[in-house]
Amino acid sequence: MIDEPAPRPRTGPHPKYVLFDVDGTLMDAVDNQRRVWGVWARRHGLDPDEVYEVALRTRPVETFAHVLPGGDPQECLAALHELEDEDVRSGSYAAFDGASELLGALPSGAWALVTSNYGHRVRGRFARTGLPVPEVVVDAASVTEGKPSPVPYLLAAERLGAAPGDCLVVEDAPAGVRSGLRAGMTVWGVNAPVAVEGVHRHFTSLREAVPGILAFASGS
Repeated sequence: MIDEPAPRPRTGPHPKYVLFDVDGTLMDAVDNQRRVWGVWARRHGLDPDEVYEVALRTRPVETFAHVLPGGDPQECLAALHELEDEDVRSGSYAAFDGASELLGALPSGAWALVTSNYGHRVRGRFARTGLPVPEVVVDAASVTEGKPSPVPYLLAAERLGAAPGDCLVVEDAPAGVRSGLRAGMTVWGVNAPVAVEGVHRHFTSLREAVPGILAFASGS
C-alpha cells in the first residue's frame, strides 16, 4: 500500500475530478510491454507473440497460468517485475500528444492516476517524460481487486475526497472502462479508432479529448 498525502480540499461550488489510466491513455508503452513480455517468453521457450496476446487480456498471474501452467507463478512474477524495472531505467518512453499540456493545466488535487502497474514504475516513467505526478496514485499495490473491479477508481475518488458522480474516468481499454462504469463515474475513451463499449464519449486521440477534459474539470 502506498501512503498518499491527503489532498487539500478544493474550493468552488461543485468541484469535478479527473481520474486517468496510464499505459495506453497518457503514455505510449505498447512497445515496452511487448518487449518485456517477449524477453520473458523466450526465456521459457514460448512464442512471444502468443504470450503477448494473452497478456493483453489478463493480469500477469493469469497469463502465467495460461501460457506456463507448470511454472511457479511467484517466480514468474518476480522475473517479469525485474524485466519491467530494467525497462523503466533503460527503455524509451513517450507521452501521448496533449498529455503534458493537459496534466499541467489541471488544478492540484483535481486529478489522480489509477493504474494496474506499480507506483515506482509510473513515477520513473513520468520523470523520464517530464509529466507531473499527482498527489493521488492508485496502483496495483493499493488494491486487492484490480480493473475491471470498481475498487481502484472508488479508492481514487475516496482519496481525493470526491463523490463518484463528480469524477471523469479517462481510459483506453475495456477493463478500465468497465471499472469506471461500475464505480458510477462518467467514462471517456481515448486513443482507439473504435469506441470501447459503454463509454459516454469517444475520442480517437488524447489530444482530441483535451478541451473536453479541461472543461469537465472546470465544471463547464
